[in-house]
Amino acid sequence: MAETKREIERKYEAAAGTDVPDLTRVRDVATVADEGVVELDAVYHDTPDLRLAADSITLRRRTGGSDAGWHLKFPVAVGVRDEIRAPLSDTLPPDLAALLRSRVRGGEVVPVVRLRSARDVRRLLDADGGLLAELSVDTVRARRLPKGPRASWTEIEVEAADDADPGILDAVEKRLRKAGVRPSDAPSKLARALAETAPEDARPDTAPPAAPGTAGAAVLAYVREQAEAIVALDPAVRRDLPDAVHQLRVACRRLRSALKTYRSVLDRNATDLLGDELKWLAGELGVARDQEVLAERLRGRLTDMPRPLRLGPVKARLRIWDTARTKDARRKAVAALDSDRYLALLDRLDALLADPPLREAAGRDAAKVLARAVRKDHARLAARVDRALSLAPGHERDLALHEARKAAKRTRYAADAARPTLGKPAKKFSKRVKKVQSLLGEHQDAVVARATLRDLAVQAHAAGETAFTWGLLYGREEAAADAAERELPEVWARAVPL
Repeated sequence: MAETKREIERKYEAAAGTDVPDLTRVRDVATVADEGVVELDAVYHDTPDLRLAADSITLRRRTGGSDAGWHLKFPVAVGVRDEIRAPLSDTLPPDLAALLRSRVRGGEVVPVVRLRSARDVRRLLDADGGLLAELSVDTVRARRLPKGPRASWTEIEVEAADDADPGILDAVEKRLRKAGVRPSDAPSKLARALAETAPEDARPDTAPPAAPGTAGAAVLAYVREQAEAIVALDPAVRRDLPDAVHQLRVACRRLRSALKTYRSVLDRNATDLLGDELKWLAGELGVARDQEVLAERLRGRLTDMPRPLRLGPVKARLRIWDTARTKDARRKAVAALDSDRYLALLDRLDALLADPPLREAAGRDAAKVLARAVRKDHARLAARVDRALSLAPGHERDLALHEARKAAKRTRYAADAARPTLGKPAKKFSKRVKKVQSLLGEHQDAVVARATLRDLAVQAHAAGETAFTWGLLYGREEAAADAAERELPEVWARAVPL
């Protein structure tokens, strides 16, 4: 993967010839080193319909300065972006292209704007000569490509050094404001260039497919939210960011659950195939997530076990097992995102949102339709819990409790989708069902852990090692599952429906 840098910066409006105030009066700034003017030439790329810009993503090929090359920036928070860099080349590097795949699909990125900047740089240093921040006065000339309108402006940009306290930006801003300098309304140079060079015949907003306040509008808003989450989390999974696989898998499951729960709103003849594809994608991602959860659980169990009971190379064996399975699981997840099947799924989501298959209930009052659907899911969950509790402890009961867990998750997701419409009652109901889901999840995790511990014990025995520790852990997982089963009736009794 290409080099990644966390960029924390702020931009300010400035007139041509603006004088920068004395920055040595800023807290912790001892000296200001004038680095002179550098000429930068950047060509920004996007899809013809500006999909990257719509998500505040910038892709540029820049020459000049110390960091010439390809730069891809993803928003993290206000004023914070992750910049992924690749060496200068004539074409978009494959690593960066992969991070854009969920948005670009089968299309291509093309030059959309050229920015040429004269950057007057100042380095803000502490008493030891350490870099705190870099301030630049940028004189920018923009042109919409290939031969579109032009624009020009001057701005001040302040970026915190990599290891500096971001609070330096507050101190610098206070000094700039006293000098009459104000924050820029544009979040980036590209955003400003696109706005100031936009064609006069820009496409107007289209009317929503469902009237506000209706069940159709509420459900489609939730479906859109999850579809956008899938697209946005794709590059995070490829970058192997913490919790990215889990969040993407959750978005798939939430969306699939919504399509099932709200079949009275969206025609299942059009959504069932989409649901099947979401199940496939969540399954491919689930290998990585399930391995992560299981490995963390087993490491915790080993850590909690008294040292005299840890016989043999148990930690080493667990580490080897986890490393091999994690590598395979990640490869499987990325392969799914690289597949044509995945791109077809994204296209189907776009098509669904562009022309939703609304049923008659879509035009009815959202509160009534959504509440009825949530209660129906709760009844389904109740039937599964009652069946599981009626069975004797053993394999069949374990399977039934797992099915109840899946029903609890669907019920919770249904309530979450209804929260913007139903408010606090849906929020409280979701919390109650989440407790049921969590308890059933603990039970299922213990069941899965037992199977893995048995395999590890067999491997240890075959290698001439003692299986004593693995057996002890197996017993503890049995106890954990039993405890969850005993607690379930009380937790379930509190999960009263809406």
